[in-house]
Amino acid sequence: MGHDGWACNPPNSVITGRMSSLFSRDIQVAVLSSGSRGNCTYVGDGDTGVFIDCGLSTKRILMRMEEVGLGDAPIDAVLVTHEHSDHAGACRILCKRLEKLCGKAIPFHMTEGTRAALKESVVPEHYRPITAGVEFRVGEMTIDPFRVPHDVEDPVAFRVGIGQRWVGVVTDLGRPTALVSEKLRSLSIAVLEFNHDVEMLLDGPYSWPVKQRIRSSHGHLSNEQAGELLADSVGEDLEHLVLAHLSAENNQPDKALRRAAQALHAAGADKRVKVHVARQDAALLPLTIGSGSAASRTYTGVRS
Repeated sequence: MGHDGWACNPPNSVITGRMSSLFSRDIQVAVLSSGSRGNCTYVGDGDTGVFIDCGLSTKRILMRMEEVGLGDAPIDAVLVTHEHSDHAGACRILCKRLEKLCGKAIPFHMTEGTRAALKESVVPEHYRPITAGVEFRVGEMTIDPFRVPHDVEDPVAFRVGIGQRWVGVVTDLGRPTALVSEKLRSLSIAVLEFNHDVEMLLDGPYSWPVKQRIRSSHGHLSNEQAGELLADSVGEDLEHLVLAHLSAENNQPDKALRRAAQALHAAGADKRVKVHVARQDAALLPLTIGSGSAASRTYTGVRS
């Protein structure tokens, strides 16, 4: 069978049924999991779709897609930010599974540094090299990989452009940068790291070297750092903010939400941006926006 979203699935696939009514060229973003035990986000518009990272098991990724009503969503590429297992652990198995389901090779895009640093046991067969700062296309999507400071070989974050809109997943960075701030200003949906509360981290069970790594300029963003970045980087099109990669040991959703709300208020955007907290143990229901300009939209306030 040809590739028509998940229509290429065999009858015994974990993805079943058709949900075509979900797709009307609107952009759908589903954060399937976010945290130190696995990260994966789906971005699609009904014609084209990509996973950003695949740090869950292949079975769990596909099951969570089904659970949130994206069982027929197209998958045309997987974008890998860096080599840590909570972002890339399923690369090889997912690559084989997608090829079997769809009857064709599904490319896994990552930098050459990430490919070189991956354990050989997880390297995908259908690898395509990318370069930070060089855009490329997946179907009608524009993919923009850009540099972030993290303690790995050649990490990137991704913006995905569909129509006049941009979606971004920006996690695993140790400090705000001018480039990250510039990219955030363009987003309609932002998945942004709020990793830890500094006091909880310092008082918590981690060893001192691990605490130093997390707090370093190539570690992870604290709530305070993320809030400062957000306050300086809210663009006119932003509709949804997802607080991502929260540490189970060193953060609490209410602490992250409070800091995000303060940042949005400072930016004058608290009445129009909906706020969501990504989970490790379950997927968020898909966020949906139109692919056109957001300038004329009516906003309904912040939701936490």
